[in-house]
Amino acid sequence: MRCPFCRYDDSRVVDSRTADDGASIRRRRQCPQCGRRFTTVETSSLTVVKRSGATEPFSRAKVISGVRKACQGRPVSEDDLALLAQQVEESIRSTGAAEIDAHEVGLSILGPLRELDEVAYLRFASVYRAFSSLEDFEAAITALRAEHSKSASGS
Repeated sequence: MRCPFCRYDDSRVVDSRTADDGASIRRRRQCPQCGRRFTTVETSSLTVVKRSGATEPFSRAKVISGVRKACQGRPVSEDDLALLAQQVEESIRSTGAAEIDAHEVGLSILGPLRELDEVAYLRFASVYRAFSSLEDFEAAITALRAEHSKSASGS
C-alpha cells in the first residue's frame, strides 16, 4: 500500500479490525520511510450484472428504493428497509460470488420481505416472478396461507 504522505510504495500493517458488521476490514498502517501512520478500509467488491449486460456495484440504496415502492402505504419504517437491505447483501455475499445477476438480487429480496410485510411481498413478487394472471396471485396467497397454518399448528 502506497503511503499517502511520502508516496513510498510499501507500508506495514500495525493493526487490523473488522468494520461494518464484518463487511470490511480496517487496517492501521505505518510507512517505513517517513514513519507516519494512516488507515485503510478494505471491502470485497460485489458487482451486479444487469439485463443489458452492463455491470454496476451492488447498492443497498437501490434495494431500499425498489422495496420502498412495494411498501408504500404499509407500516414499514426506514429502519426496517435498511435492515432488509443489509440482510439481502449478507445473503448475496454469503454465496461467495463476485458477480450476481440483477434478477437474482430481486429474488433474494423476497424472503426477508415476506417476513417484513406480506402485502409488500405480494406486490414485489408480482414483478420479480412475472405474475401474468389472477391465478399467479392466488397461488402465492395460497402458499402464504399454507405457511401460516403450518406455523400455527407447529407452535
